[in-house]
Amino acid sequence: MTQASFIRWVLKPVIWVGCLVPAGILVVRAVRGDLTANPIELLTNWTGYTTLVLLVVTLAVTPIRRITRWNGVIKVRRLIGLFAFFYATIHFSIYIGLDQFFGWSFIVEDIIERPYITVGFSAFLLLIPLALTSTRGAIRRLGRRWQLLHRLIYVSASLGVLHYYWKVKADTREPLIFAAILVVLFAIRIVHRALAARTRLRAKGRSTPAIPQNDLAPAD
Repeated sequence: MTQASFIRWVLKPVIWVGCLVPAGILVVRAVRGDLTANPIELLTNWTGYTTLVLLVVTLAVTPIRRITRWNGVIKVRRLIGLFAFFYATIHFSIYIGLDQFFGWSFIVEDIIERPYITVGFSAFLLLIPLALTSTRGAIRRLGRRWQLLHRLIYVSASLGVLHYYWKVKADTREPLIFAAILVVLFAIRIVHRALAARTRLRAKGRSTPAIPQNDLAPAD
């Protein structure tokens, strides 16, 4: 089996199933009537947590590629990122539809006055242009600007962790774990960029022609 066949017929189906499992669990629990005494809170927390996990996994794809030197893994990054946006959309829809009952004035007031809602909403907004420009056509049209735009995922993930941290208030262990993972992923990227820059400088230095020794001697 070629690498392309493995990615298409094995890896991507596994990712599809894995990313749909959280939604499937919620459906099963809803059918069984097992959404706890506060189903809105369960649905909100479940979809928000899943969004954050998938954002972190999306950010981990590039470091995994660099560490393992398996370039094929980059082909699944867009799929995971779109699933992150899928769950983020459900998360936000639950908030405005089931929690606030489309009370737009209350929603706006909530976003302005409650910091954890503010950063969570900002994180969601940043994901929208990323999802809209995830197509191959958008990549071709935007060129190098596409990479600059999609660095917003770093900001969105960071805001998502902050949103989670401010929401839980007391037990902050899980958001701090997410924060630590993000720090590690960012550090890997920074180190890689620094090493790449040093390699380019060395290559440039080697490509500079040496000045003949005779040219350095004073003229007679």
